[in-house]
Amino acid sequence: MTHSLPYLLFLLAAGVAVIVLMTTKLRVPAFFALLAACLLVGTGIQFPLTQTVDVMKTGFGNIMKSLGLIIALGTTLGVLLEYTGSTTVMASALLKLLGNQLAPLAMSITGFVVGLPIFCDSGYIVLSGLNRSMAKRTGISVATMSVSLATGLYAIHCLVPPHPGASAAATAIGVDFGRLILVGVLVALPAMVVGNLWARYAGKGSIEVEDDEMDEATDVDALPSLLKACLPVFVPIILIALKSFMIAGNKTSGWLSLANALGDPSIALLVGVLLAFNCKRKWTKAELHTLLHNSVEKAGGILMIIGMGGAFGAILAATKIGEHFGQSVALGSMGIFFPFLLTSVLKTAQGSSTVAIITASSLVLPLLPALGLDNETGKLLCVLAMGAGSMMISHANDAYFWVIAKFSGLGMKAMLRVYSVASLLMGLTTLAMVYLLSKIL
Repeated sequence: MTHSLPYLLFLLAAGVAVIVLMTTKLRVPAFFALLAACLLVGTGIQFPLTQTVDVMKTGFGNIMKSLGLIIALGTTLGVLLEYTGSTTVMASALLKLLGNQLAPLAMSITGFVVGLPIFCDSGYIVLSGLNRSMAKRTGISVATMSVSLATGLYAIHCLVPPHPGASAAATAIGVDFGRLILVGVLVALPAMVVGNLWARYAGKGSIEVEDDEMDEATDVDALPSLLKACLPVFVPIILIALKSFMIAGNKTSGWLSLANALGDPSIALLVGVLLAFNCKRKWTKAELHTLLHNSVEKAGGILMIIGMGGAFGAILAATKIGEHFGQSVALGSMGIFFPFLLTSVLKTAQGSSTVAIITASSLVLPLLPALGLDNETGKLLCVLAMGAGSMMISHANDAYFWVIAKFSGLGMKAMLRVYSVASLLMGLTTLAMVYLLSKIL
């Protein structure tokens, strides 16, 4: 059955409101709040119950397929690094180099650089232990440090190849990858800075933190060296980067094939886990059993929430709100604002930046002449505008939102106040930068 755009927007708002009210006021676990929102929206678009459940299963399964192993192994890596004192060693080195006052900026820059080759989800998981350790040592709020790291990763993820959204859009629209990378990095920098500034402002003071996510690291007899502490973090990042930047075409022979295999995020994180065992001289069977068991239990809780977030995104995507928006808006001389608005609606509705920009690119492609963006520069600006739209607004239907929340220990109120608003400001800042470029190029 066809529904109007205002009605679909109302359903979107109602679904988000249910999640916020159930998690903040009623203290219902996020998994069940997301489940209730899925059923509400599914009923609202008059899906049979069985169809709603099938769509939820698909969304849940897609998230498990893409993030399941990564989160399980990333959680294990974080637990091991914290237990062995590796995060303490790295935090001490960073603070000695930069000082406490620059710690949030240091995390933003770290996220920006690390985010060049790897997904923001993977990058946040790998660096979350270091981030929390630095928050404890500096006394700066977890919200400020976590969102500084998250927005640094997010800025580059939405705009620059080899990330799949930007890559697919560039291919569909016909934009040179090299030019997009160069200009995309320049456009992403102000977004990173704005995200950092908002994190420092909104994250001040006492911010809600879930107690079970902020336990102190277990004491150890001897801390590892800086090299041993860094290897489990940076070797996976390097392996993933090699796959992203050095594997060309379909070559599968020699060291290229090996780099391709080791650069898979799951395998790279497994390598990091193995290296983390070298951060402590002697291990007992009891220690290993306890740590690995706790890692699996912790990952299971995280995956349930992230998976249900994927289910909610799938339900919202089934409403086809993006198509309705494209049909309802008069194009005229909107230029870069139309691809931005379309991608923003898709992102806010279904949660995935990658899906939003890929879907928007297919809808925008035939409209380029009408938008006045059918030349080389116009196409570049179009992809960047869609990248800006894919930043906003990250909320409860975004898997990355839950990765940040669960690995930092931030509650729903803090995430919406600090991170979601940061994603909105980043998107608007990026749009402003693209508009300025349209006047210069």
